[in-house]
Amino acid sequence: MANIKSAIKRIEIAERNRLRNKSYKSAVKTLMKNYFAAVDKYASDPSPENLTEVQTRMSSAYSKIDKAVKNNVLHPNNGARKKARLAKALKPYVSAPTAQESAS
Repeated sequence: MANIKSAIKRIEIAERNRLRNKSYKSAVKTLMKNYFAAVDKYASDPSPENLTEVQTRMSSAYSKIDKAVKNNVLHPNNGARKKARLAKALKPYVSAPTAQESAS
């Protein structure tokens, strides 16, 4: 255990930051898991209601990831990688305009 006052304070701050980081990371994992479950549900039953559910879950996951990056809980590249993974999961199930359609 530290004897110096500044070292004791640093230990307290590190513990506070560890708990904050843990809550952010846990929330991000939970929101991502909920999003992937919604995508699976949409893949099996592509209805407009399921698509709006997927979009709201994506929005909340993106928001939490961005806040974690802003508060230095996640590295910016880590946050970008997580967001790309979310977008990639939905891409095969959403009809994107093809090159021929956009040229018309």
